[in-house]
Amino acid sequence: MSRQDSLRGRGRVALRAIAVSLLAGLAACGGDTPSSPSADTPTITIAATGVSPTQVRIARGGRVNFMNTDVRPHAMSSDPITTHIDCPAINDVGTLTPGQSRTTGTLDVARTCGFHDHTNELDASFKGTIIIQ
Repeated sequence: MSRQDSLRGRGRVALRAIAVSLLAGLAACGGDTPSSPSADTPTITIAATGVSPTQVRIARGGRVNFMNTDVRPHAMSSDPITTHIDCPAINDVGTLTPGQSRTTGTLDVARTCGFHDHTNELDASFKGTIIIQ
């Protein structure tokens, strides 16, 4: 085996070790859990015409995924429009660029939470509710 082949082999081993370390670190930190919906996490789609569905129901401790299918960004926020403090976990979604998806924080309190697109505050088609049971 040439010296060059030996160095290539060591390089591959080092890259594999780095990849394994990164994956282990992500698993220990929860990886992409906050932004990846599970099978029972409802998704609200944001399109040029508004949000759909406009109402979802989840169990306490659940999350809701927002997916932007529009060609422009949308900034999802908790109601009320001026302060965004009704259900702060919704604010974790923030601004979604076209094609981007993100999940709310954990919604722990049984209640109804309003949400809106901060870039379309006055347009009713970009508003909805999350009912936490």
